[in-house]
Amino acid sequence: MRNLSGGHVEDFVLVGFPTTPPLQLLLFVLFFVMYLLTLLENALIVVTIWLTPSLHRPMYFFLGHLSLLELWYINVTVPRLLAAFLTRDGRVSYVGCMTQLYFFIALACTECVLLAVMAYDRYLAICGPLRYPSLMPSSLATRLAAASWGSGFFSSMMKLLFISQLSYCGPNIINHFFCDISPLLNLTCSNKEQAELVDFLLALVMILLPLLAVVSSYAAIIAAILRISTSQGRWKAFSTCAAHLTVVVIYYSSTLFTYARPLAMYTFNHNKMISVLYTIIVPFLNPAIYCLRNKEVKDAFRKTVMGRCRYPRDAAG
Repeated sequence: MRNLSGGHVEDFVLVGFPTTPPLQLLLFVLFFVMYLLTLLENALIVVTIWLTPSLHRPMYFFLGHLSLLELWYINVTVPRLLAAFLTRDGRVSYVGCMTQLYFFIALACTECVLLAVMAYDRYLAICGPLRYPSLMPSSLATRLAAASWGSGFFSSMMKLLFISQLSYCGPNIINHFFCDISPLLNLTCSNKEQAELVDFLLALVMILLPLLAVVSSYAAIIAAILRISTSQGRWKAFSTCAAHLTVVVIYYSSTLFTYARPLAMYTFNHNKMISVLYTIIVPFLNPAIYCLRNKEVKDAFRKTVMGRCRYPRDAAG
């Protein structure tokens, strides 16, 4: 189970979901189907927004970035999990583990910031509809999206710099299905206080501050909606942000539940199930949540798909 060289771990063993072979096969099929559908859904959203001029607005620009992020996000953890189901081999090299950790943290932090940016965009659209085009021009939307990606990858690099300097002497068994911060910190044989402090401070910046921005934005949005005189007007205003609010609640609740007690994470198997929620199920549900509640996206998606389906027949005729 351990491969030590000079007292240092060269690889780790991801426990994953140890179950009976029939259940392993069932989990493989379930996660594989969800994985393929997630790739298809998010890719179609990105292509639809890209090809539809009427969707070239900040709201859908950010939605396209969220779908692109989800495409990356699910590819960080799921392929390795699927391979482990088939091969029964949970080993991952030290470099592979650190690489997975880096991209997972980067994309998770990027999503936290991007969701806050999307909440701010909805705040401007609902609370200042007449000034919205001037308050959120395309140039500002581009800078905000770039800042989301940049801050996520920068914070991940800072965390990894401290975590990768720790020594791992064994054991090398990680009670998780991917390389995460808390299980790795609990395996180190060196002083981890500095790495824990950096992780805590960056978590405050990359999780708590975006969450406060989301809460503040929606507090202002709710106040503005309540001031609308007609129920139809209130429902129309609420419907523009209902999908985003649903995604925010699911993502932040599962993330905070998992990382509220990071040092104890590895001792609770149910935390792996919560991790499945925000690493697999949320990316799978996000496209459906946005498309089912947004008529413009549904219409554009239908035109894009039907147009591509008719094109070959027209060309053949």
